[in-house]
Amino acid sequence: MANSTKNKIALTGGAASAEALRQIGPDVMPVYPITPQTTIIETYAKFKSDGLVSTEIIEVESEHSAISACVGSSAAGARTVTATSSQGLALMNEILYITSGLRLPVLMIVSARALAAPINIHGDHSDVMGARDAGWIQIFSENAQEAYDNTIIGMKLAEKVSLPVMVIMDGFNTSHCVENLEILNDEAVKNFVGEYNPEKHLLDFKNPSMFGPVALQNSYFEFKVDQEKAMHDAKGEYLKIAKEFEELSGRKKGFFEEYQTQDAEKAVISAGSAAGTAKNVVDKLRKEGKKIGLLKVNLFRPFPAEEIVEVLKNMKNIAILDRAQSIGTKPPFFMEIMNATKYKLPAESYVYGLGGRDIFAKDFEKVFADLEKGIFSEETKYIGLKS
Repeated sequence: MANSTKNKIALTGGAASAEALRQIGPDVMPVYPITPQTTIIETYAKFKSDGLVSTEIIEVESEHSAISACVGSSAAGARTVTATSSQGLALMNEILYITSGLRLPVLMIVSARALAAPINIHGDHSDVMGARDAGWIQIFSENAQEAYDNTIIGMKLAEKVSLPVMVIMDGFNTSHCVENLEILNDEAVKNFVGEYNPEKHLLDFKNPSMFGPVALQNSYFEFKVDQEKAMHDAKGEYLKIAKEFEELSGRKKGFFEEYQTQDAEKAVISAGSAAGTAKNVVDKLRKEGKKIGLLKVNLFRPFPAEEIVEVLKNMKNIAILDRAQSIGTKPPFFMEIMNATKYKLPAESYVYGLGGRDIFAKDFEKVFADLEKGIFSEETKYIGLKS
């Protein structure tokens, strides 16, 4: 690579994350393939075969084994990463709680994908929403540039707060689409992330530690409250690290991106790749004199409730778009926003893109038209649903 501070390159989202991992240089990477995540570990495995990284890549027999190996290597003091998607993330579910409960700073890249049944290999947010209460920090990426940036930020954040981090991109829409992006040089990334020096680990024989002890009625409660406090405090650390990254890269990061929201009377709230289309529609309607905006959520766990409420306080109404369902109740993003606003702000719930179905500019135009009418339904609306 060139020795400049930044380099422009065309990569898929999956390859962009793998490039960031190469620059970070993790010690251990347990892997198991699953579409559409496989491109990440394939790209990284080629780095290994070409002698560009010294990472110990462990090929395991399942995703459950992959995250279990992550627990072991991270507890032993190794900088540890992995990647997965869909049923793979679901299979990891048991160990997700162990990873976070042990306060292990594992980084996992997720190409978000629909969950079976029926079988579907395309992108939506069902898998990561199913894991939203497992104690992992969750950062959403709109495009390949953000997948690259968030991988670097996520690794530093995980090790700073001793909590595991998921960096999430939309399956196929981001993971497999080639985009122009800007990457930092290797030395800049290594200096930014720094060396990993865990406070405690299993191989520190001079200072023996125990990981995963039994905690019964007299202590379990306190462990969980401490874990919640650590997650809450991670918000502040995320902002600090995001500011450091902005100074390094010139790219602003935050809990969310406010797009034309300063004087907006109405706004759409979403996360992931659909935000790019929404921005184009906002630009078009702004030229027509419509006071509308977009709030794109970046950090979903811990959820920045107070900060989102501050942005929305002068809005007349909003539309909240989810790429997942919570069967039996309202979708997850909608519930988070409504709980934050204490149901005081008129809001419409939309679900879109399940199983990889596309969302188009005309769909966002229809959402904004609904907001203009100011007529709200208590029922969730479905964008692009066949009649």
